[in-house]
Amino acid sequence: MIESSQNSDEKDISSLAGHYKEIISLLGEDVNREGLLDTPERVAKAMAFLTKGYNENPEEILRKALFKEDYRQMVIVKDIDFYSLCEHHMLPFWGKAHVAYIPNGYITGLSKIPRVVDVYARRLQVQERMTSQIKRCIQKTLNPLGVMVVIEAQHMCMQMRGIEKQNSITTTSDFTGVFEQAKTREEFINLIKGR
Repeated sequence: MIESSQNSDEKDISSLAGHYKEIISLLGEDVNREGLLDTPERVAKAMAFLTKGYNENPEEILRKALFKEDYRQMVIVKDIDFYSLCEHHMLPFWGKAHVAYIPNGYITGLSKIPRVVDVYARRLQVQERMTSQIKRCIQKTLNPLGVMVVIEAQHMCMQMRGIEKQNSITTTSDFTGVFEQAKTREEFINLIKGR
């Protein structure tokens, strides 16, 4: 079974590399130049890694470390570094995610929250969708009293092309349950800002 999966992965990399070789040629470069000989395969492997989130199940990640616990206060994992690719230009965007939930009988392992962020980040994305996907996944899997997600990111599609604003940061948020109360949202925001 593993051997079959490895053969399939090698075929995918080979196929992707062939396409990248053609793209490089269409851009006007000599694909047989020494510096570019291995580039199509390297780019194919990089793209396979940067989009590996399509092959991972974030709900399953949370369920693997689900623990019954009578704790009903805010759990926050903040400053979660992530890297993603904008689906519009396939250029990187990166930043920090801050995630909070208030348990309702179950908690999950703290490392699982950053793993969920990574699963959604390792796909072609827009920041707004990624924010909501993380929120929905945690709400559906843990069924907490509420979830809130805030993402702060820089986008290369704004920095190195188009409007070329190098210092702009985009912030998105989404929330459910008790976080619909302004006081609870405010507590979360104060806690993540108090670095």
